[in-house]
Amino acid sequence: MPLLVIFIIIPLIELAVILKVNSFIGIGWTLGLIVLTAFVGVKLLRQQGLSTLLRANQKMQQGQIPAQEMAEGFLLALAGALLLTPGFVTDALGFTLLVPATRKALVGKVIAFITPRMMSGNGFQATGSFQTGEFKDVYTQEPTQPNTEQAKITVIEGEYTKEDK
Repeated sequence: MPLLVIFIIIPLIELAVILKVNSFIGIGWTLGLIVLTAFVGVKLLRQQGLSTLLRANQKMQQGQIPAQEMAEGFLLALAGALLLTPGFVTDALGFTLLVPATRKALVGKVIAFITPRMMSGNGFQATGSFQTGEFKDVYTQEPTQPNTEQAKITVIEGEYTKEDK
């Protein structure tokens, strides 16, 4: 059903709206308005995307996980896809996602949707188990055993400085 909506119903709605707008202002103005909304949307998207990227970078430098910024980045990517899709309905949805208050309201839902899938691995390409040491190659789907010598490697954390001589 979701694919039916995405690939059939939404384009039909877009076509109906474009034809209705065309009947009021003409084909030239309609096409110009579609192109203008795409350019304005991309400019706004670039500004907000850079702002979100800078905030994510600051959080990572402070040792924090930028979960909110990652969710906002996903919503901004969705907004970009909607803005570049020709039509007034998708442009309206895309511009709605560019409003910071709307994004902040949806960020919690995006995080709530993604977090359980990341933790359990059920929603992504997860095969095998960390406890048993068995993993499947993503491409061949054959189980592999870890090298016993590599499994015994001890990692020692520390700091170093490189001195040029």
